[in-house]
Amino acid sequence: MSESIPHLQLPDEEAVSCSNCAACCCQLEVMLITDTGVPKRYIDTDDWGGEVMLRLDDGWCAALDRNTMRCTIYEVRPLICREFETASPECLDERKGMSSIYR
Repeated sequence: MSESIPHLQLPDEEAVSCSNCAACCCQLEVMLITDTGVPKRYIDTDDWGGEVMLRLDDGWCAALDRNTMRCTIYEVRPLICREFETASPECLDERKGMSSIYR
């Protein structure tokens, strides 16, 4: 008598994670509202005098590694970045806004 091989249904889409994202949230303006230890070289001042994360000419955060699309200051990232949860409604909205980069 032969044993049946278990059938596993693979998901239609890969689960959302930072490792399969194009760093959509890293193009948002990030206000620094608490001191988490962000190095000064990544801090800019907005038009109203508030501290924000510096964004480079390409629109992405200066702390983003362009080769890996991962944060280079993850351990000391701003509070807003800490609260922006992977796969949250806000995250999914940002990913939809950049749908042309996803297959």
